[in-house]
Amino acid sequence: MLSYRHSFHAGNHADVLKHTVQSLILGSLKAKDKAFVYVDTHAGAGAYDLASKEMEKTGEYLDGIQRLWQQDCPAALDAYIAVVKKLNPSGELRHYPGSPLLAAELCRSQDRLQLSELHPADFPRLESLFRGDRRIQIHKVDGYANLKALLPPIERRGVILIDPPYELHHEYSDVVNGVMDGLKRWGTGTFAIWYPVVQRTDVSFLERKFSAAGLPSTLQIELNVLPENNRFGMTGSGMIVVNPPWKLASTMDDLLPWLATALGQYADANYRLNWLVSEG
Repeated sequence: MLSYRHSFHAGNHADVLKHTVQSLILGSLKAKDKAFVYVDTHAGAGAYDLASKEMEKTGEYLDGIQRLWQQDCPAALDAYIAVVKKLNPSGELRHYPGSPLLAAELCRSQDRLQLSELHPADFPRLESLFRGDRRIQIHKVDGYANLKALLPPIERRGVILIDPPYELHHEYSDVVNGVMDGLKRWGTGTFAIWYPVVQRTDVSFLERKFSAAGLPSTLQIELNVLPENNRFGMTGSGMIVVNPPWKLASTMDDLLPWLATALGQYADANYRLNWLVSEG
């Protein structure tokens, strides 16, 4: 099934959390001069027009990036916000980067990007966006299958972002299996997995599977902006990060209270920061 289009959801509260964590991981990798690889298993179209007909139907960005647009944000958000501002030089929020464009802007000339996308409408948009950028290879293949060809990378350093649509229930098992297989090929890589909070039982499934899988250190970061109800769609989202950079937990510990206040849509908006597998 390939019905999911991120163009309906770009810039929402889940994107803010995901792209915050993504930018922090890339920033940590850039602390060393040595090259790294960025792998995106579900890349999407790469960039989004917030004035598009899709966004007019949902307007989800209004409770996401729009809330941060005119705020004085914490310094830890600087790299992420700077990319969004670069796309909107007039000062009016109109364009938003998907995870591939955010990565392309934050990666350096020596770094490589490997992007996978199967959707027949999004793949050509992704190709067009990055045409001529020699750092980037774009694959019209299943993202999990492509990991077998890409891992281990020649750089030995890098991050894999796994951000599936979760349209079908088996995708939660697919994520676990994809990460486990990837770690067998590249045990020292950072794996960053995004998940929605729709049914708490699905989140609990991921927590149990990753906690019991014998993984390296694994951090869970979650932000809930609406009360859970199991009926009306996504109320929050999270990131599970295997082999996280050593400062990520402390940075998110500082950021999450601010994000909950900035993005919360009810008085009890909340967050969680847990080690599913302890450091060391």
